[in-house]
Amino acid sequence: MLVVTVVACRDLSDFSTGAGSYQGPVVQADFVRSGVARNVNLCLTLDTNHLQDAPGAVSTSDGSFEATALRPIPQIWQDPLSTLSFGEGRTKNLLYIATPQPDSGSTADVLVVVSLMDSSNVEVRMLRGAPSVAAEGGMAGSPANLFAVFTLDRQPSPCPF
Repeated sequence: MLVVTVVACRDLSDFSTGAGSYQGPVVQADFVRSGVARNVNLCLTLDTNHLQDAPGAVSTSDGSFEATALRPIPQIWQDPLSTLSFGEGRTKNLLYIATPQPDSGSTADVLVVVSLMDSSNVEVRMLRGAPSVAAEGGMAGSPANLFAVFTLDRQPSPCPF
């Protein structure tokens, strides 16, 4: 008996923002937020026709990112990381790099995980570094440590910041 499995490509075109954007707040829980103030909002533009070369940009209300290009990592598209799957309700997870503005306090690159949700909304995770290990073996704060989760809804308007 021969079983044929066909893996269909998912159509992601509905996630393209065109003249609009995705906007939303950082998740308030302290256990999933470090290096970002509680009142920060994120705005994302996305072009799903260019996920591998010019996918879009991010801006934050605190000015750390201002229409900052999401930079694709070319090797990921040929690696199992391109199939990254975590949690329920995600249509596709995408990995990019973004560099904060020079006057934001740190210009170290940030890993940006864009999750296209089954609900047609988007989640964005930004992470950089990790807390330093304190002398006693515990974790110490680090100004370079960044971890933030943003929940975004589609808006018909461009990014306001």
